[in-house]
Amino acid sequence: MDLDHLSIGKRVRRCRRRRKLTQEKLSELCGVSEQHISNIERGKSIPSTEMVMRLAIALDTTPDEFLVGTVRRGGEDRWKGVAELLRGMDEKRLALAESFLTWLREQEL
Repeated sequence: MDLDHLSIGKRVRRCRRRRKLTQEKLSELCGVSEQHISNIERGKSIPSTEMVMRLAIALDTTPDEFLVGTVRRGGEDRWKGVAELLRGMDEKRLALAESFLTWLREQEL
């Protein structure tokens, strides 16, 4: 499954605007530069797994909204818990987690 980074960026922008947040405020909530948020919204930067989770927490949604355009209801606490686990990881562990999540998504369960 290939992700359309421009569509992801548009969904992030739409969600941010719906929450009446500026790029500056969203960047503060996510702990990144305003330019990084701008690049994601314009499809110029590919958001990492951790960044998608940070955006979801900051915008009070789930990653589904950005990645596939739908929102998963229920279990928000689980998403936030996973995001918090990812937030505390160093680069090596985060890369391993991203690889595992990519593999897991491709499995038929």
